[in-house]
Amino acid sequence: MSRIAKIVKSNSHVDYVARVIDELDADAPPSPDEYGFAQFVRLPVREGEEVVGVVYDTQLANPEYGTFGPRLSSHADLKVLSPDFLHEQGVLLGILLLGWRSRGDDAAGGWAAHHGMPRRVVPVGQEVFSLPDAEVFEFHRGPGGSVQLHYFSQALAHAGAFAVPLVESVIAQLEPACEPADRQRLCVLKKSLVWQRTLGQLRL
Repeated sequence: MSRIAKIVKSNSHVDYVARVIDELDADAPPSPDEYGFAQFVRLPVREGEEVVGVVYDTQLANPEYGTFGPRLSSHADLKVLSPDFLHEQGVLLGILLLGWRSRGDDAAGGWAAHHGMPRRVVPVGQEVFSLPDAEVFEFHRGPGGSVQLHYFSQALAHAGAFAVPLVESVIAQLEPACEPADRQRLCVLKKSLVWQRTLGQLRL
């Protein structure tokens, strides 16, 4: 559960932008594998409650682009002479919020997952942590133990052109740990996504 980014702004109530932590923020910044497409993340908003989201887009921030003058300093020199300039360059993550989880009242103190629109606003500067695979599956486990994706329509509505690939990637992450019945349900969902993508291509 490593720290990978910090929230810098939002585009909507469920669409946030986070800046990946770099070498000026931490001695060991996260590797690209930790914030790839469809990586699930958690954002602790208060004691016993975390908002859960997924990376659906990335952008490179580079103010140097378009500057065609000669390079007077190397990357190593800039770390000493002008570290703020390097800090302006970085990776921005598009994070789609899918729901939240809260600590249960039972003795075990496990997480209770909720899919849908989080009520709480995530503040600027909020730290973003990666969510381990086991906890990703738990977030998708319903009361009866079956897999649930109640945020399906939410993802299709807010992830834009990345919506279908995003849901397909989520399904691919969940399938290995699913029971045969759940795999069959996910297979039906995948076929529906393929159909939606085919219709989109025909409209073009």
